[in-house]
Amino acid sequence: MTRYFNTEGLCIPEEHYMVRLDDRLEKIKRLYVKRGKYFVINRGRQYGKTTTLRALKEYLKDEYLVVSLDFQGISTEEYRDEYTFTRAFMRMFAERFKRQETTAGDKFKEFLDGQEQRKTLSELFTCLSGICAACSRPIVLMIDEVDSASNNQVFIDFLAQLRGYYLEREKRPIFHSVILAGVYDIKNLKLKIRSNEEHQYNSPWNIAADFKVSMSFSATQITDMLEEYEADYRTGMDITAVAEEIYQYTSGYPYLVSAICKCLDEDIPDRRGFEDDSNVWNKEGIAEAVKLLLNARVPLFGSMMRHVGEYSELKKMLYVILFQGERIAYNPDNKAIELACMFGYAVNDNGSVRIANRIFETRLYNFFLSEEELSSAISRAAKRDGSLFISNGTLDMDKVLEKFVEYFTDIYGENDEKFVETYGRKFFLLYLKPIINGRGNYYIEAQTRDVRRTDVIVDYAGEQFIVEMKIWHGNEYNERGEQQLTEYLDYYHQRKGYLLSFNFNKQKETGVRIVTVGDKVIVEAVV
Repeated sequence: MTRYFNTEGLCIPEEHYMVRLDDRLEKIKRLYVKRGKYFVINRGRQYGKTTTLRALKEYLKDEYLVVSLDFQGISTEEYRDEYTFTRAFMRMFAERFKRQETTAGDKFKEFLDGQEQRKTLSELFTCLSGICAACSRPIVLMIDEVDSASNNQVFIDFLAQLRGYYLEREKRPIFHSVILAGVYDIKNLKLKIRSNEEHQYNSPWNIAADFKVSMSFSATQITDMLEEYEADYRTGMDITAVAEEIYQYTSGYPYLVSAICKCLDEDIPDRRGFEDDSNVWNKEGIAEAVKLLLNARVPLFGSMMRHVGEYSELKKMLYVILFQGERIAYNPDNKAIELACMFGYAVNDNGSVRIANRIFETRLYNFFLSEEELSSAISRAAKRDGSLFISNGTLDMDKVLEKFVEYFTDIYGENDEKFVETYGRKFFLLYLKPIINGRGNYYIEAQTRDVRRTDVIVDYAGEQFIVEMKIWHGNEYNERGEQQLTEYLDYYHQRKGYLLSFNFNKQKETGVRIVTVGDKVIVEAVV
């Protein structure tokens, strides 16, 4: 069977190109399973949780009896009360258990016999304790998609029973280790059921160990995966460079890595300019794949937009990070921060909240900009003059800055300093986006984004433009900015760069000029 890059659920090594999980599995076994820990793997959507559980089951099977359940297999009706839930749970448990172990069969028969007999959760756990005592190997229980149970009190009661047996497992046999997997951690399951503030964090799962194993892919892991692909297809790609470029866009988010690779393998070769494999698996091909992905309707982005719409605190925080360059200190007790990190949209970066990767960041930029695009005067101006900026398929960035200065001065020139400082960068992106839409990408360089400075990287038709946006703080600061930009141009192997300054000096001279710094040419625009 020919292997391929998979983005639709479970990845299987025999069928799909995938990152090797051996190191991750060994770490989970050593730090958690062997020590008898109960823990939760809670990560964002399509983060490889199900694939990891499947691989872990195989990894543990010689030493443990692993019972792997998916709570999506329990219907809404079966959560009606503890009696319907216990029967559904034990039926599913018995099916998985009997495939591996013939002992303790009488316990199942006793419990399941008698269709009309109603069993409580206490009776369920008495049965499970007996099964664990009779089993020839320690039992590891895995439950995937616990989110599907998140609005059901009966599941919270189930967790409370697990907790009680865990605390007394020296007296009453029970599972050696329990692994739950889902987006929400158990604390938030409780939060979704009880609206009273007093009970929001009263979780029955406070015995769970913190799960600290990274689920992201490293550039090295992506390299190993691409080596397997290259061995099959001989594209001639620079594997290390391609892996690093993919990592730069995705920060190793598993779905995004696979989606870009799938696009490069299946979609890009049919597009104009990418007919030769040697032109696909490179920086230009990856940029094209990212452009397609950013415009695709996929469940992961759908979840992101739904969450942004549902949680106003989350939306506000993401907005100020993106457009105002605010550095927000990481605090796990802040609801907006907790949600952003739990969903996988943000991470704790040395004590500050950072958007998790370039693709999420750009998708969020596009979302916020689209909310204002129809009502934005400067965006309408860009659409009206779009033909001025493209010549023979090439973007004229000099003209883009020249016209932006003209329109910005006319439309927003009378606004106060605070207004411009807060919204200036957004206005440039509102102006830029319609111009490059359909042919180009842009992203914000996270390392240089703060209150005073932001670098926008624009890719258009295979050409790259570096635009630094900053707040004017005098000539000396401006000269330092020029020097920083030249260093940045060296990093990107560019000779020409662009500097857009928002100047609040009453005596300022708006306009565009060209300066030379060393061997670099800088187009400076002041508004």
